[in-house]
Amino acid sequence: MEIEPIRVEGLAQFNRALRKLDAEAPKGLRLAHNAAANIVVDTARPKMPKLSGRARASVKARSTRTATRVSAGSNRAAYVPWLDYGGEGRVKGRPPKREFKKGGRYVYPSFYEKRDEVQAELERGLLTVVRSAGLDAD
Repeated sequence: MEIEPIRVEGLAQFNRALRKLDAEAPKGLRLAHNAAANIVVDTARPKMPKLSGRARASVKARSTRTATRVSAGSNRAAYVPWLDYGGEGRVKGRPPKREFKKGGRYVYPSFYEKRDEVQAELERGLLTVVRSAGLDAD
């Protein structure tokens, strides 16, 4: 199941133009991206197994002004990539081998499931940023 990522042409140039208008304006772009990413986060978290809750808690929106990002894993939950994708894990003290799944089990499938909602939220957020900068959008 391979779905194209959502691409916004001219976003970097738009970011630079916003910065010229107002130094604070581009921060709204990051917030718009985080709102879209949180749709995936809210879908992926409940799907993950819960033993200690660290894996679920490590799934977070980590967007920038030019990219919508979801991160999974942390120093406290370094096993999340193994949990999501699988792999060897045959080192002493590590979990056993888990079947490798190229598309993952939690984060990417959640994106695929909610792709239309993510795109709609991103469009809504970007239009809000444009309007708050005093520009017309069509």
